[in-house]
Amino acid sequence: MNSKRAIYSWLTVLIVSLMSIIPMQAQADSLASFLPDIAPADLAPDADAFGPIREDVGVAPVLKGGETIAWAFLTSDFVGTTGYSGKPIHVIASIDADAVLTGVKLVKHSEPIVLIGIPNSKMLKLTEGYAGLDLKVEAETGGEGHDLDIISGATVTIMVIDDSIVRAGLKVSRALGLGGLSPITSDGPKREIDMTIDRALDWDTMTGDGSVRRMTLDIGQINKAFEDTGDERAAKRPEAGAVDDTFIDMHMALVSVPSIGRSLLGDAEYENLVAWLEPGEQAILVLGRGAYSFKGSGYVRGGIFDRIQLIQGDNGVRFFDKQQRRLGALATGDSPSFTELDIFKIPADAEFDPTEPFRLQLLVQRAVGAIEKIFLTYDLGYKLPESFLLPVAAPVVVDDATDEAAAKSALWKRIWKDKQVEIAVLGLMLLVLTAVFFFQFQATMNARVFYWFRIGYLSVTLVFLGWYANAQLSVVNLMALAGSLRSGFTWDAFLMDPLVFIQWFAVAAALLFWGRGAYCGWLCPFGALQELTNKLACALKVPQWTLPWGLHERLWPLKYMIFLGLFALSMVSIPLAETYAEIEPFKTAIILKFVRDWPFVVFALLLLLAGLFIERFYCRYLCPLGGALAIPARIRMFDWLRRYKECGSPCQTCANECPVQAIHPTGEINPNECVDCLHCQVLYQSETKCPVVIRQLKRRAKVGSAEIKIPVGQPPKNHPNAKPT
Repeated sequence: MNSKRAIYSWLTVLIVSLMSIIPMQAQADSLASFLPDIAPADLAPDADAFGPIREDVGVAPVLKGGETIAWAFLTSDFVGTTGYSGKPIHVIASIDADAVLTGVKLVKHSEPIVLIGIPNSKMLKLTEGYAGLDLKVEAETGGEGHDLDIISGATVTIMVIDDSIVRAGLKVSRALGLGGLSPITSDGPKREIDMTIDRALDWDTMTGDGSVRRMTLDIGQINKAFEDTGDERAAKRPEAGAVDDTFIDMHMALVSVPSIGRSLLGDAEYENLVAWLEPGEQAILVLGRGAYSFKGSGYVRGGIFDRIQLIQGDNGVRFFDKQQRRLGALATGDSPSFTELDIFKIPADAEFDPTEPFRLQLLVQRAVGAIEKIFLTYDLGYKLPESFLLPVAAPVVVDDATDEAAAKSALWKRIWKDKQVEIAVLGLMLLVLTAVFFFQFQATMNARVFYWFRIGYLSVTLVFLGWYANAQLSVVNLMALAGSLRSGFTWDAFLMDPLVFIQWFAVAAALLFWGRGAYCGWLCPFGALQELTNKLACALKVPQWTLPWGLHERLWPLKYMIFLGLFALSMVSIPLAETYAEIEPFKTAIILKFVRDWPFVVFALLLLLAGLFIERFYCRYLCPLGGALAIPARIRMFDWLRRYKECGSPCQTCANECPVQAIHPTGEINPNECVDCLHCQVLYQSETKCPVVIRQLKRRAKVGSAEIKIPVGQPPKNHPNAKPT
């Protein structure tokens, strides 16, 4: 035993040493290195050449007849594009003067599931589908102005690609001033509203200093604007009325500012407003009159005000019914009358800054058919007057790394939010499994009940964790972790897949208490598939083979050697190691559900076929992940499995019935090979199979029988009334 511990300690030291002394491969990927392999026409229609890469902004002009029609850029030059592999995903895109993507090409990645699991053509097609994306819309909607297409099995990779294309495109657009997008300055001082200013103002003063902003459109302007769209149907349906009649006269004011709010609402309404707003929330007052309503007649309770949207920078806010209150009348005596007076609440999570300029966008619609409409948009801009702001504070320098970290954090938080149901189900599974392990003696009392409980649990593991959620752990995860530790560890890549992340933390905790079996025996989808198919084979009377102990014991080390070989290979080349990691059939059988090239499918089926005759054949002898988990499992703190002193000598019941032959003929359980199926604990209490239990039952029965054999009318010998013999 001491020699084995010494070997494991030596291997651990060797692995740590290799991680520290072998450097990562140098990264030489750049826009200049990728452009020679791309045809200009792939990025912009009819383009025939690329211009020199600019020094100020890392973009290359895309030329047509010597004229620039677009700019090409590499996403990884502008934003973090680290995928699940821990390496950047490189995408080249081009953007025109109107901030519309004209072409997108996926040029390099190291994503394992894409590299060896999903056809590269499928990924290329999805990435190229971003051509035509309007980044002005993305700026207004905070990057949510398009539908996200997901490829099963590559959710994290797709979300990283999507995020990097949109954010890099916006940075390039702002840097070059494309589509009217202006740079966001983050190095200026943060302004604050002076909440102590609380003086009453009249209407003329507020409209004069900009506290109240106005936009007026007449019917002539609207009719001409629809004519200019070139849509004959819209031109044939002009608004009724004279050309100088008011179409809409709309005003807006930031009434959460005390002086503006009290002046327009009055003291009582302003106090109601303050009570309505939560910390961090702001409010605007929108006033309207004329032929067109900014609320619309189609608005219903529980709905959204679809004709107006507040926009600030890249953020957009739409208002729901719970964020709106009607105002009866203005408190200013010199203001005009309005037919619509509404207060709208801006939620705190909208990232709205009242000290910065913003605009209220009005959507004007015109019906051109029974249900078809076309739209125009008009902006009412607003900037709080300087008189309501505190003096400029000291400049705060914010570096780009901070912005990048915030963007990455927002991406993984979005992924976790989208998977709340799956996270809850996994949490319940872990809670149930923990309870079974802590109360394993009670859980295994009834052999039949426990058998069906295990079958049910493994079925949920296979169907939910495996085929539905694609949350199969892999030795590739460990190689990615090792690569990240050598190149500068960050949590971002690992937080991209919440179910895998949670499972790894659960595995780490389980290694301290129960060893590797908690995962391998209960939570591994491929392990569940092997066991369930073997149970089916047993039900169909397929013969079961038991390897001789000597051969079985010599096959154990194979999985450790496979793991160490893959780990050593990952030090030289992670993509090469990921390719050889196909010794794991997980991607074929679980992630891709056998929809893959035939050699991979045949390999996975052969392993399952072997498992029909030798239960968990792959787990026992070939699984590198099982080998990797078994090495640190030696540090487990407790021995939970109960044993009798007779186990192994002379009784061999548990050893003979152990599904993975993890019990030595001498009776010891090998924790490195045990999958914690708890079958030995069922046998420990069996009244029909365990000789120790059977002997105890016979002894009790014999004692009980002797105690009740008393002659009729004769008290027991020890009874006070017994007669001496």
